[in-house]
Amino acid sequence: MHHSHGIGYAEYASKHDKRMDVEKSREEDYRKSQLIYAEVERKMKK
Repeated sequence: MHHSHGIGYAEYASKHDKRMDVEKSREEDYRKSQLIYAEVERKMKK
């Protein structure tokens, strides 16, 4: 947790605003990975 998002689990669990920041970051990372995956899949089908 600390390496990926810069905060420890205790702070993540106790501070709602920090938790929301981490979850937004995770969601953004997930969306980026889905775009990359779709691009690779498209290129593989050619």
